[in-house]
Amino acid sequence: MNKIEHIGIAVKDLKESNLIFEKLFGQPAYKEEEVESEGVKTSFFMNGPNKIELLEATREDSPIAKFIEKKGEGIHHIAFDVTDIVAEIERLKAEGFVVLNEQPKKGADNKWVAFLHPKTTNGVLVELCQEIN
Repeated sequence: MNKIEHIGIAVKDLKESNLIFEKLFGQPAYKEEEVESEGVKTSFFMNGPNKIELLEATREDSPIAKFIEKKGEGIHHIAFDVTDIVAEIERLKAEGFVVLNEQPKKGADNKWVAFLHPKTTNGVLVELCQEIN
């Protein structure tokens, strides 16, 4: 793993939350997009070298909707940049981590993504991210 790629925050209302984070960081989101396969709309903010992703559910059965229903708004995941996501998935499986999607899938911000089950990472949902070339 190279670095923290971003921190994902589950929100109920993306427009309202964008206004809060615009005030917090003193600048607007640099990107908004929808990831239909995951049932989310996202926006991204930069704060120095750090990236924050806000996630709003677009369907009731999406992982974000389920998270908010169970835990409320807040930090949803920490994403790590990796050089070779397939090799990293295999390495982590060999170390005993449970991978939620063993094949990388297209995520937001032009990334291949895979997730580690929080039960194997002290309650933290970990996302692996690799830039799509």
